Amino acid sequence: MLKKTILAVAVATLAMTQVAKAQTNLQVFYDFGRKHVTTTLEGFHTDNWGNTFFFVDYDYNNRDENKIISPNNTYFEIARCLNFWQDTKLGGLSLQVEYNGGFGTWGNLNGTPGVNYGAFPVNNAFLFGLDYFFHSKDFKNTLNLKVLYKQFIGLKSNVPLQFTAVWGLQDLFTLPGLRFSGFLDVWCEGNKVVVLSEPQLWYNIGRLFGCDNLNIGGEIELSYNFAGLEASTGKAFNVLPCLGAKWVF
Repeated sequence: MLKKTILAVAVATLAMTQVAKAQTNLQVFYDFGRKHVTTTLEGFHTDNWGNTFFFVDYDYNNRDENKIISPNNTYFEIARCLNFWQDTKLGGLSLQVEYNGGFGTWGNLNGTPGVNYGAFPVNNAFLFGLDYFFHSKDFKNTLNLKVLYKQFIGLKSNVPLQFTAVWGLQDLFTLPGLRFSGFLDVWCEGNKVVVLSEPQLWYNIGRLFGCDNLNIGGEIELSYNFAGLEASTGKAFNVLPCLGAKWVF
């Protein structure tokens, strides 16, 4: 199933470095719960009017004769924070607009007896609202809080809102290169409340041999009523660990 990655973690990373104007990274995970590989390409760019964040997820589990031949799920998010008052007392407050959407398949292409094959949409969703950025004096510890109106296309929600918290702790336990980051999303989808959190732990192992681009680590996906997992696992609350590597371009 689709994996949702951390929205706006790059905000904290970029704010901490202060010098860089953009960052793009590629994350490769093995999902032990779903038993397949997921890649995430994400980017963050700043300008005088605010910042732009995006990511694209691919799950690799489209099989034919028990061989993985292509991605089977994809998911895309892009968010723009508008801030024309960065040098004022309200510099931490931004207006945010965002788009989410995707597409996926399930089953086996080779027509295995008893196994069906089909496709499903991840409904377009448009969001807008407020983001507030908190940080320590050295920008090593950061927190973004968001309140967003969320409108799905083709799906009515009882409460069309999303609440998001994004955090980042750099040099955790005073260990250079160790970063704890993550997000918590709560939204309404139809008549269900959905909760999703993905805490990540990364270590910049490349710094040990002159290659700061390379990070190793992983994440744990904690979810409630998310992405139809209750149908496949029989549980509304699920815990799915992932192990991965990240390359920062």
